[in-house]
Amino acid sequence: MDSMIRRTGTTDVAQGTHARIDLAAISANTSILASAAKGTPVMAVVKSNAYGHGLVPAARAALAGGASRLGVAHLEDALALRRADITAPILAWLPLCQADYDAAILADIELGVETPWRLALITEAAERNCYPARVHLEVDTGMSRGGATRGDWPLLVEAARRAQGAGRITVTGVFSHFACSDIPGHPSITAQLDAFEEAVGYAAAAGVEPELRHLANSAALLTLPETHYDLVRTGLAVYGLNPVEALGDFGLRPAMTLCSTVAAVKRIPAGTGVMYGLTYRAPADTTVAVVPVGYADGLPRGAGTAGIELVVAGRRHRIAGVVGMEQTVLDVGQDLPSPGEEVVLFGPGDDGELTVVELARRLDMVPAEIVARIPATIPRIYES
Repeated sequence: MDSMIRRTGTTDVAQGTHARIDLAAISANTSILASAAKGTPVMAVVKSNAYGHGLVPAARAALAGGASRLGVAHLEDALALRRADITAPILAWLPLCQADYDAAILADIELGVETPWRLALITEAAERNCYPARVHLEVDTGMSRGGATRGDWPLLVEAARRAQGAGRITVTGVFSHFACSDIPGHPSITAQLDAFEEAVGYAAAAGVEPELRHLANSAALLTLPETHYDLVRTGLAVYGLNPVEALGDFGLRPAMTLCSTVAAVKRIPAGTGVMYGLTYRAPADTTVAVVPVGYADGLPRGAGTAGIELVVAGRRHRIAGVVGMEQTVLDVGQDLPSPGEEVVLFGPGDDGELTVVELARRLDMVPAEIVARIPATIPRIYES
């Protein structure tokens, strides 16, 4: 993944489509979150290439900002962090049955587990390597995704108790995940909190008392202090993407700015159709600018029909027609931008561009969906 990441100083000029990543913003956001956690340790979630921001650089920036742990979905990402000489505790909560548990145990990667059969595979790897695995038991408290259901939880706890008694594992954590913590007052929040308390209590009564209980994601960290327990996990907010927009910005700053350049400029007469389907027609004689960025680069195809505007030379200009796979056309009116001039798709909003949160709202998407889909082949330029 790092081979596809371009690292450069802030004085370099990038050509073509690229993402500028403000590492200082990631560190500052993490510091804000650590302060909001009021002493509870923070796990920075860097899954999916750190929400598109770059796995290793983002992880280092988050740790510099006060995170003490890292979280990923897949074991491969955890091992990549270890290869980058990152020594902080790492939890991988979506290891599959064919995962390399031997490598995970030898690299001191903590593993999420939700079924006795997966725990058995981890236990076998621990026995082969004569080294106990560190596991976090996941309970489903109402999201119906990962985790053992209420009916299966006793089976998982009993299997963990036996494996821990045999010295094959250490139950480091018990965790779950909120479904609606970004919707203040949603009744499922209390229901899930009660279910988590019940599951933790059952495990303790059975002799399984982990060091870490964790339930809070970004939204819960910022708005539900009663859910902080022993560890908070934060993903979206680390990157400056506000998880609860209705309650303010919390001082978070978006870390990614997605840019491209003007590739060509042409004048067209009134009534001329633009892009596939000719759904857009010039309302008057106008100038259009072709930008070499499209939905293959992460700009949603519907951004054009939604009236989304990109910024050229400090001014917003509407996308004309649908977004193509690798090209987008802007109606720039009477402006005459030069080929090579920078186009800002989204960023922190400093120069009038849309933020990711604003763009997501207008496209009926979630912010993470936008940044995470920026392909790794798009160069990342890291600024600090």
